[in-house]
Amino acid sequence: MTSFAPDSIVLTRKLPLWYQVSQSLRASILGRSPRDPLRLPTEEQLAGHYGVSVLTMRQALKELEDEGLITRHRRRGTFIEPTARRGAPVRLLGSVDAIVAQQSGMATELLDHGRAAVPAEVAEHFPGLAEVGTYHRLRSDEKTGEPTNHARNYVRPELAARIDPDDLVRWPMTKVLRDVVGVAIGRITDTVEARLADPETARLLGVPLLSPILHYTGVTYDTDGRALDAAVIHYRGDRFSFTVTLDAT
Repeated sequence: MTSFAPDSIVLTRKLPLWYQVSQSLRASILGRSPRDPLRLPTEEQLAGHYGVSVLTMRQALKELEDEGLITRHRRRGTFIEPTARRGAPVRLLGSVDAIVAQQSGMATELLDHGRAAVPAEVAEHFPGLAEVGTYHRLRSDEKTGEPTNHARNYVRPELAARIDPDDLVRWPMTKVLRDVVGVAIGRITDTVEARLADPETARLLGVPLLSPILHYTGVTYDTDGRALDAAVIHYRGDRFSFTVTLDAT
C-alpha cells in the first residue's frame, strides 16, 4: 500500500523536536489532496524522513493522535483520520510550521483576487508601496460546511505576481510564500482582538450583525524585516480559540 508523503522541514534547536515534527506533519496532513493515501509511513521511516529518533517521532505522533488527526493500529499501521474535525486549538510555541498548521485543514473558497491600493489598516506595514496583491478567501468546516472565517491577504506585488491562486485553495498563504514562491520567512507577528461583526462578516459567516467575532491580524516578514504579507481574518467567536505557550527557558 502506498503511504502518504509528508513535507520536509528544517529543524531548529530553539523548540522541542517532537513539537516541530508534529506541527510539520499536522500541516502536511491538513493540506493533503483528497487523492493522497491515508496510510502514514512507519515510525522508523518518518523518523528517518525528519532526521529524529524513533522516540521523538513517537511523541510527535502521540500529539496528533490525541488531537484525533490520526489513528494507530497494532500491526496494521498509522492512518490519517479523514473525518477528524480541523478546528481544535493549536499550541503555538513560535514556529512557522505551527502557524501553517493552524491555518490548514479547512475547505477554502477563493472569493476574489487582484490588485488594489494599500488599505489604511495595513499601510504601516508597506511603506512606500502604492498597491498590493489582494486575496479574499472564505473557509468552512470540512465536515459540516459551516463557514468559520473569512480572510483577506495583502501581499507585496512582486510576490503576488508569482502566486498561483489555485494554490491558495489548497494551502495557507504562509505555506505558499515559503514553499512555493520560495521566500525566507524571518518572523510572523499575530494580533487578536474582540470585535463586532460588520455586515459583510455577518453575511459570510452566517452570524447576527454585531455579534462577537475574533479579529486577527498576522504580518509575515522576511529575514531582513520587510513585510511580505498582511493577513486580516475574521473568525466566528464561537468556533475558535487561540492558545499561546511561552517557553521560560
